[in-house]
Amino acid sequence: MATTHESREDVLGLYRRAWAHADATIETLPLDAMGHVAWWGDSGDATLQRIMLHMTAETNRHAGHADIVRELIDGKVGLRAGNSNMDGGDEAWYQDYWNRLEASAKEAQTQQS
Repeated sequence: MATTHESREDVLGLYRRAWAHADATIETLPLDAMGHVAWWGDSGDATLQRIMLHMTAETNRHAGHADIVRELIDGKVGLRAGNSNMDGGDEAWYQDYWNRLEASAKEAQTQQS
């Protein structure tokens, strides 16, 4: 997790080093090579393939989170201006849709408590 004392360059530098290390690992090892992820606890022993699948899912999840944050900031949804790639509907339709999703999420959160 980035701290307030780290610069943008620090964070990007760490990302680039991790990326290079991952690329070298993937190029060098077979998919069935075993490794250990300490913070996974008792299920920490894993093949390179399992770790790659896990990271694909994590990247997808976090990219979705980033998109949600962006939508909350600018109120825009979809691909780009002039091509939203969203099903038709005017602003009122999207607001109603958002309200239904929000209500659903709050209901699910209440059920988990």
